[in-house]
Amino acid sequence: MQNCENSRSPPGATQPFRMERRASPFNQLEFCFVAPSLPSAGELRELAAALLRGTGEPQLAGRVRVSWNRRMRTTVGRAEPARLRIILNPALRAFGHAEIERTVRHELAHLLAQHRARRRRILPHGKEWRQACSDLGIPGEPACHKLPLPARRFVRRYVYRCGHCGEEFPRVRRIRRAIACLACCRRYSTGNYDERYRLQPIKTCNCS
Repeated sequence: MQNCENSRSPPGATQPFRMERRASPFNQLEFCFVAPSLPSAGELRELAAALLRGTGEPQLAGRVRVSWNRRMRTTVGRAEPARLRIILNPALRAFGHAEIERTVRHELAHLLAQHRARRRRILPHGKEWRQACSDLGIPGEPACHKLPLPARRFVRRYVYRCGHCGEEFPRVRRIRRAIACLACCRRYSTGNYDERYRLQPIKTCNCS
């Protein structure tokens, strides 16, 4: 092979461009493993506030909060209407900004639906939530995501029962506050909490 360093060009000829650095076989791979950056909590809060203002809820827009939680594993997001807060799983980064925004809208619909219902109890993915999804630009939104997140198995150690209808409710954690049977409250108490339908513990499983 001819050595380029020892070859000479004719007088007055333009010197060809030479790469001084030896090409690395990994140069083309250096950009393949850069994960997209996560939007900041502040950016997502601004997005949520803008969406709520678009639905005619400026007061709710001024109070909503959004945060990331690295402890989340099997769910992409969670809404906390009582705290006006949305919590997101950083694993969403792998699915792109469009999926992040859709998840914000999905969880924001829970806050909007409960805000409109005030103290009235509503189903998590009932008609109020579906209407909120439509108002936020995601009509027909499914109740559960289908993203390939790792599954976890939870042992439901506690079982509670409604003394009126007899429905049983297995739970992973012990219930720390007064909770009533939603079906009975909706049927007999216009959706409001009623002590007559409060859930009572009936069994504790200590198995692992």
